[in-house]
Amino acid sequence: MKDILTAPFMVEMIRTASNMYAHGWDERNGGNISLLLGEDNLAEYLDTGRVLRTMPTGFEVPELCGKYFLVTGTGRYFKNMQYQPEKDLGIIRLADGGKTAELLWGFDDGGTFTSELPAHLMSHAARLKADPLHRVVTHCHPTNILAMTHVHSLDEREFTHTLWQMMTECVFVFPDGIGVLPWMLCGTNEIGQATAEKMKEFRLVVWGLHGIYGTGRTLDEAFGLIETAEKAAEIYIKTAHLPQLNTITDEQLRVTADYFKAKIKEGWLR
Repeated sequence: MKDILTAPFMVEMIRTASNMYAHGWDERNGGNISLLLGEDNLAEYLDTGRVLRTMPTGFEVPELCGKYFLVTGTGRYFKNMQYQPEKDLGIIRLADGGKTAELLWGFDDGGTFTSELPAHLMSHAARLKADPLHRVVTHCHPTNILAMTHVHSLDEREFTHTLWQMMTECVFVFPDGIGVLPWMLCGTNEIGQATAEKMKEFRLVVWGLHGIYGTGRTLDEAFGLIETAEKAAEIYIKTAHLPQLNTITDEQLRVTADYFKAKIKEGWLR
């Protein structure tokens, strides 16, 4: 059996988490990632019949029962993951209607999965209905997106429109827009359910005064969505207080989206 630490999904997970920490998005133990795995991906690296221990998920999600996930641990620092992945990461399989997580690898110091796992599972279920090729949910605290929620309307159409106007690539990177939630208590099923509802139509969901949820078919896609929105938010924060001499017009947004064959969310241009 091959060394699981050499598996492409493991290498990319560690690289992504390290990158997110280096960007300043995951201070202390902030942030979490979950990656949906295929059983065929695991066969070369793991005995899926050997369950190390079981843990309650705190949520029932029958449509994900039997699915495998590589997830970050609760209380873990992304900066340490490259040095101790077997402590900071775990591979789980959902059982008992999704109410139980069977640990197959990792968390070898007795740890457990992120406290945001219910929110992740709800978002995975919602995104899989929208896109069967969906695989990744990631949550982090990008500085400028967070700052923007302090000074900008949390109306998701207006929030998205502002970001679209900050730099040309935004309208074709996230033409489907960004969902926005007001402040809610994190770590609860309530915020997970609200996020999953938004995930029916958005790949990015901002948690007001907290951070962002990004999803995708790959770790690169989810990371790139957040990275692009965060850079646009940085431009906004740096320029919002200055006289605006130039802007990307709605007509230019349409032309750009048409050229890149991106479908802008209906009715979101003025």
